[in-house]
Amino acid sequence: MNTTYSFQIYKSASLLPLEWNSLAANNIFLTREYLEVLENSCPVNMTCHFIGLFEEKKLIGIALTQFLFAEKLESFGERDKCLKTSVRNFALKNFASHVLFVGNNMLTGQNAFVFDKSVKESKAIKTLHKAINQLKKDLKESGKKVHITSIKDFTAKEIEPLQTEFKNNYTFSTQPNMIFEINENWKTEQDYIDALSKKYRDQYKRARKKSEGIVKQQMSLSDIKQYEDVIYDLYFHVAKNAPFNTFFLARNHFSFFKEIMGENFLLYGYFLDEKLIGFNTLIKNGDIMDTYFLGYDESLQREKMLYLNMLYDMIGYSIKKGFRKIVFARTALEIKSSVGAKPVKMYGLITHSNALINHNISRFFSYLEPKTEWQERNPFK
Repeated sequence: MNTTYSFQIYKSASLLPLEWNSLAANNIFLTREYLEVLENSCPVNMTCHFIGLFEEKKLIGIALTQFLFAEKLESFGERDKCLKTSVRNFALKNFASHVLFVGNNMLTGQNAFVFDKSVKESKAIKTLHKAINQLKKDLKESGKKVHITSIKDFTAKEIEPLQTEFKNNYTFSTQPNMIFEINENWKTEQDYIDALSKKYRDQYKRARKKSEGIVKQQMSLSDIKQYEDVIYDLYFHVAKNAPFNTFFLARNHFSFFKEIMGENFLLYGYFLDEKLIGFNTLIKNGDIMDTYFLGYDESLQREKMLYLNMLYDMIGYSIKKGFRKIVFARTALEIKSSVGAKPVKMYGLITHSNALINHNISRFFSYLEPKTEWQERNPFK
């Protein structure tokens, strides 16, 4: 018998079916707990919806969407001041201020959906497509017309079944996901150092010497709450000076994350003379370590090689704890490459509600996504 699949759109994580987490078992970023973090401490210009796919009454698929509305955003990033940036910002405000992401715009990788192993994939994707169209109708009825719909982030193989269903969408590729594969023979940070070529071992030693005097501390929930404003200011400074930004985190994001996710969320503070000068965050996702947001005092970052030291710390911790790989995500590609991360090309699909713009979406997209020139490094022997 050819049963049809149906869908349900949820506005709150508290309304999700009880069996939701059984489908999210292999991805912490689709669990009820993480979605609760997202819902309750998401950026001010973001609304999340959650989609359940059903075969009769059985839950057979789960998906996340994020609706971003740029009118609440003060800045798209302030680092680059040039004509192209001005044109891009004008285009964003007037033609792309309402964006529906199927997936997670705060992370890199396939965190959009997961289907039960028993489903017919093409049928599930078709049902997901119907759910997305229904959500766009619902948003329009509430006075929020979606300009752009984007489904992200997929490897070349993962994107293929989506391209078949979403025929009118333009396939784009943005900055790669920087993945650090941990050699199974490495048991300590020293094993990693020994695998580096002389040039990059010297870089490691130089960075560690520069960091002398800095005290690194894993921060508890009470610590995070105590330093919440300083943590946010350090984060905001880095985010604001990025070349491109579509959101800024809520002030309580890190403390709420720690409260809900406990030991799966780690925040490390970097102190100099008892003053917090930087922090980084990690999320344990099974045997994969995901790096998350960080922040630092710009006046000390170069002198103390803070960012590079954070990368080495993340590598050292992940090796020690037996993780298989580290997702370093996009941005700062060259420095991540210099510690051993490799680029993995990621793809997405995009469509515009305006037929004329959609016809020229490849040209329009080049304004939305700044191109990054960088040189790949190979630090190993």
